[in-house]
Amino acid sequence: MASDVIRTRVIVHGAVQGVFFRDTCRRVAEQAGVCGWVRNLPDGTVEAVFEGQPGAVHQMVEWCRSGPPLANVEKVEEHTELPERLRKFKIRR
Repeated sequence: MASDVIRTRVIVHGAVQGVFFRDTCRRVAEQAGVCGWVRNLPDGTVEAVFEGQPGAVHQMVEWCRSGPPLANVEKVEEHTELPERLRKFKIRR
């Protein structure tokens, strides 16, 4: 049901840039049927927004806790937001 869509924004801390975090996140999100975006921030963290069914969004947040094989995630901040009805997942520059 469309009304079950939730949105979570995360900030991922650690060695998470230069390790294919964004590209892997995009692929995993598309496989999970989650919309949103991911980008590197100037302070070395990665920010991502996930919108979709609650189980799929929670799956993406959990994926961020480890990330791709070369990442070393130290902490994940989670923020619940109102969905914007995004239609795809993309990498923001």
